[in-house]
Amino acid sequence: MKAAVVTDFGKPLEIQELPVPEPGPGQVLVKMEASGLCHTDIHAAHGDWPVKPRPPFIPGHEGIGPVTAVGAGVPADLVGKRVAVPWLGSSCGTCRYCVSGWETLCESQVNSGYSVDGCYAEYAVADASGIVHVPDGVSSFDAAPLTCAGVTTYKAIKVARVVPAERVAVFGIGGLGHLALQYARLVGGLVTAVDLEPDKLGLAHRLGADEIVNARTHDPVEEIKKAGGADVAVVLAAAPKAFEQAFRSLNRGGRLVMVALPADNAAIDVPIFETVLGGISVIGSIVGTRQDLAEVFALHAAGRTQVIAETRRLDQVNDSFDEVLGGRAEARLVFEF
Repeated sequence: MKAAVVTDFGKPLEIQELPVPEPGPGQVLVKMEASGLCHTDIHAAHGDWPVKPRPPFIPGHEGIGPVTAVGAGVPADLVGKRVAVPWLGSSCGTCRYCVSGWETLCESQVNSGYSVDGCYAEYAVADASGIVHVPDGVSSFDAAPLTCAGVTTYKAIKVARVVPAERVAVFGIGGLGHLALQYARLVGGLVTAVDLEPDKLGLAHRLGADEIVNARTHDPVEEIKKAGGADVAVVLAAAPKAFEQAFRSLNRGGRLVMVALPADNAAIDVPIFETVLGGISVIGSIVGTRQDLAEVFALHAAGRTQVIAETRRLDQVNDSFDEVLGGRAEARLVFEF
């Protein structure tokens, strides 16, 4: 099979011919139809985060395709079913997080394309307990970004507890942000989109943002405060400055939802006095669960969301990374096989 392989941190990925893997006990083999490019894949390939993957490895955690083979202990009727291979490859299933529906916090979790080989390949092995069925009403092309960008932002809006008519500021309108905007609107939020790029702000306007702010030419804190402040600020831009601006834009009782993961274990200062007196909450939100992803697919199949993405070939992986890093991708890029 053809695969894009990280051979060392910071080096271009190599397109290699590798043997098709065989599913072990409890695993399935998935023939990739589409695999989305997430900024996490770039962080993985560069070794940006404190906990690093071990090269060589195959990145990718937005893989969609049919099951072609199953390992021991896996029902044979899974063969032919179209499934998603998400970031959360597997979890222990027995810890207090797993049994309470928070398997994304499991300390024994395995992550696709990070701790095990992922979906930048024509075939991928996945844990049968971690895959999610893709309904007929969702194309493989759309399902790929929904498998991470969708479920991550859906979960962020969930944990923010947005209620109708609350003001929601979304910092970073791209692969994640264009979906966060839509989920915030679905629950009745009044959305302000913040970005540096006019094209992405144009996309936010087309998707129904109530306000747009160009953070390159205007102070987003001032602009958001003028419009009534933010009850919720969701940060999807991997820049510490965006987190600081988001915090300062909050109203009393506001919730800052941290989603993006800047490189080098970045930090921001949270003023204790202002936070306590203002009743402000700071919430970390990681990718959603399998149930969350099933809900994301159901909403998309019902026509409630749009995925904005462009097709790329796997052998364009390094150029595609450059597109994302340079802010030239309107939203998501998807490798099709």
